Amino acid sequence: MKFFKIALISLIAIFFIACNEEKKEDNFGLRTGDLFDESSIVADPTNYSTDVAGTSVKIKRAFENAPPMIPHDTEGMLPITIDNNQCVTCHDPMIAESMGATALPKSHFTDFREGVKIDNKGNLIRDGKNIDSSELKTIVKPLDHLSNARFNCSACHAPQSDNENVPKNNFTTEFRSVDLNDKSNLIDVVGEGVR
Repeated sequence: MKFFKIALISLIAIFFIACNEEKKEDNFGLRTGDLFDESSIVADPTNYSTDVAGTSVKIKRAFENAPPMIPHDTEGMLPITIDNNQCVTCHDPMIAESMGATALPKSHFTDFREGVKIDNKGNLIRDGKNIDSSELKTIVKPLDHLSNARFNCSACHAPQSDNENVPKNNFTTEFRSVDLNDKSNLIDVVGEGVR
């Protein structure tokens, strides 16, 4: 019983000391200064590339099948709308090579969605029966047009800002094949690890 009382008093004392200690949020990670005060924080200016499309240098992919970053100026190209997608004017596979652009991969011309319906309560319906999301099947249905799910290029691809205050990155990219930095093989490996 005596040991229990001493342990309890010790825990209460540690808790009291910890709660009354001075805040130590002045320096956390890359941030120097009070984390609760934004008045002196000035972000680096955003410096997007001004290289004209076709004259820029490709940015290495962050990992295999990563959506490549946009290395050229996008002024006047964004936002992408149902009536205006200027990306496909150069990146369509039929003309990409002649434009010096990276061609859209086969995965962008593929429907991976199972044809289920969603009722007004948000339930998934297949063949008139409710199904659980775990019962969805991966399908690979080639299309003769750009998939609606891939139409908004800027949902995955983004221009990059050239900033000076960038954290050091020790990550090293490893590709299964040397040409995978320049192209995607997602259509060939989409089912890996899903079975």
